Amino acid sequence: MFIKIPSVANSGLDSIGVDVEVNVLKRGMPTFEIVGLPAKAVSESKERVRAAINNSNIKFPPRKIIVNLAPADVPKEGSCYDLPIAIGILLAVLDFKIPERSLFFGELSLDGSLRHTKGALLLALFAKQNGFENIFLPESSANEAAVVKDINIYPVKNLKQIADFLSGGEKIERAKYIEGSETVFQESDMRDIVGQESAKRALEIAAAGGHNIFMVGGPGSGKTMLSRALPGILPLLDEEESLEVTKIYSSSGNIPPGGSLIKTRPFRSPHHTISSVGLIGGGTSPAPGEITLAHRGVLFLDELNEFQRSTLEAMRQPIEDGYVSISRSKERVVYPSKYILVASANPCPCGYFNHETKSCHCTEREVEKYRKRISGPLLDRMDMHMDVPDVETEKLSLKSKEKENMESSENIRKRVEKAREVQKERFKEDGILTNSEMKNKHIEKHAFLTKDAEKLLQSASSKFSFSARSYFKVLKLSRTIADIDEKENVESGHVAEALQYKAQDN
Repeated sequence: MFIKIPSVANSGLDSIGVDVEVNVLKRGMPTFEIVGLPAKAVSESKERVRAAINNSNIKFPPRKIIVNLAPADVPKEGSCYDLPIAIGILLAVLDFKIPERSLFFGELSLDGSLRHTKGALLLALFAKQNGFENIFLPESSANEAAVVKDINIYPVKNLKQIADFLSGGEKIERAKYIEGSETVFQESDMRDIVGQESAKRALEIAAAGGHNIFMVGGPGSGKTMLSRALPGILPLLDEEESLEVTKIYSSSGNIPPGGSLIKTRPFRSPHHTISSVGLIGGGTSPAPGEITLAHRGVLFLDELNEFQRSTLEAMRQPIEDGYVSISRSKERVVYPSKYILVASANPCPCGYFNHETKSCHCTEREVEKYRKRISGPLLDRMDMHMDVPDVETEKLSLKSKEKENMESSENIRKRVEKAREVQKERFKEDGILTNSEMKNKHIEKHAFLTKDAEKLLQSASSKFSFSARSYFKVLKLSRTIADIDEKENVESGHVAEALQYKAQDN
């Protein structure tokens, strides 16, 4: 008996249709084989499926069973083929039919229950694009798939339940999408950070335009606290951004059971011992790295000088392009990587170079060697450079009432949201969302400078020998500052402020 059950294979953020072909033969020795380039997890489906069927009070057929995952030249990864394989075998044992235009997807436990399986959102998007009407998948993954409208999502608890349903027994109620709560990720409020008003202003500009920022300061000056407060002034993800981020987290298995669309901007802070593969992505089966998991959010690299130089250099192209392409012998995947890069570093190994009160014990050679761990081309890709001085002791003793007069993250976020709305409207026909994503053609169209502003920028560019990249980054930054000030054109004051955030040697 030959049965074909539709399913999918995920490659990066894309899905490919897979037909699970089950052939149950009456003659021959009882065996169970899976072919069609299955990985280890797929090959192990044999034991999971056998145990799940037996533990569901259904006798596993003592026959020769051959399962082919077609197309046979596409590598198959993961445990999502358990359910379609089991359904194909049950069709040879039980008297039932599967609904037309249906997809089956999910991992089986040995007791017959279905476990949370990654990639449910990608499955639902594939179903809608290819005319499928029904999806049968684990109950814990149903809400993730229910994000996609006009598809019947059937949440399945166990193998016995779906067998009864397909046999005309107890019905399975279709899943209704339950929207998650909309909260802004915030480790600390800007109001809790005493002093550092210049740094707070720089972070507001970075948040408004999606600009990268590099902060240099001594130990305890507040660099980490400032960076971790940045997500609190970022707006929630809009619908398009939310879908982009959720697809990434769905493919990597980072959406918890019962999860849905991600509305909060990601904040990733990897340790400096991370490998290039962990940061950029890769592996035998290319998986997203930290730069992709931070998409549309914040990637915070603390102690930037301590990262391996080769790891940092691998970031240069993704920063510029907004995506990373990972090629392996069997496949090539492309992951998006548009995020705000926030990096911090000490000025020297001991941290007290040019400190007002503490003496630095580093030699000139040690300081130079320490700083050269970060290459010039990487620094040139940072839109903003900010010195973070120590906070005066008198300010640290501010009372709670005085802190209440300081501006909160919520108030700053309102200005950021307003600036982001201006950019969203400006770039609605250009396919980008923020000023930092502008190419030269967008700058010429949207960053109109007044005569005084143009004269100031030309003068600064000649004096400090800006590279072409640095020149255009100042323009993008000026455009963002003008948006915060609700100005249509870029004025000299906006350019002057943007120039303050350029590194002296850039």
